[in-house]
Amino acid sequence: MSADLRAEAAQVNWFHSIELAAGFVTPGRADTSAQIPRLHLPDLTGKTVLDVGAWDGFFSFEAERRGAARVVALDTFSWQARGEGTGKAGFELARRALGSKVEDIEVEVMDISPETVGGTFDVVLFLGVLYHLKHPFLAIEKLRSVTREMLILETHVDLIGSRRPAMAFYPGFELEEDWTNWWGPNPAAVIGMLEQSGFSDAHQVHPRSWLPGRAARAVRALRGTGGTKPRRAVMRQGRAVFHATLE
Repeated sequence: MSADLRAEAAQVNWFHSIELAAGFVTPGRADTSAQIPRLHLPDLTGKTVLDVGAWDGFFSFEAERRGAARVVALDTFSWQARGEGTGKAGFELARRALGSKVEDIEVEVMDISPETVGGTFDVVLFLGVLYHLKHPFLAIEKLRSVTREMLILETHVDLIGSRRPAMAFYPGFELEEDWTNWWGPNPAAVIGMLEQSGFSDAHQVHPRSWLPGRAARAVRALRGTGGTKPRRAVMRQGRAVFHATLE
């Protein structure tokens, strides 16, 4: 690995952990490689993949590594340099360092259509984006319009344990003190939105059971190590992954 690559990578405020060269992994805030098993990715050999909310591009490059014939990375918000952020620099550096052919387009989620993203895709990735959007149901309908086979959706969820479809609304900084977090749908709401958007089958693939995670959160709450969230919120919130397919 060249000293220039290490020096250039040091100038990027990484969100994703990406192995740019043998033994050199970017210091991302997200342990992205650990997230892969939770997604239950299908065989991507020869598939076309759209990665919505690509940021530094880890999942785009992973899809390419797994044999996808064409991968398009889509983002806008995360590619805009603001504050301590470095915008699209991480994605562009990683693509260059990996010798990747991943394409990139800057389109707002609400503007997604076959015309704006260059057609439809066998697999669409929508990871860690839904709860950041003011209009999540409409966003899923937009994704349905460009999905040929499968949508893989990962999101923050709230109101775990309620069977009735519902969403928690965060008008301020209630979730992680982040003003970009708007909604916490429960799993039933996510599945309902997917089904009402035209997917023939929608189901949760991770976690298989909420019990271990909720037990661990309860212990942390009792010990006072659950962060700034109220103890009730610690118990009812989590992350979940859903697959939605078309016949």
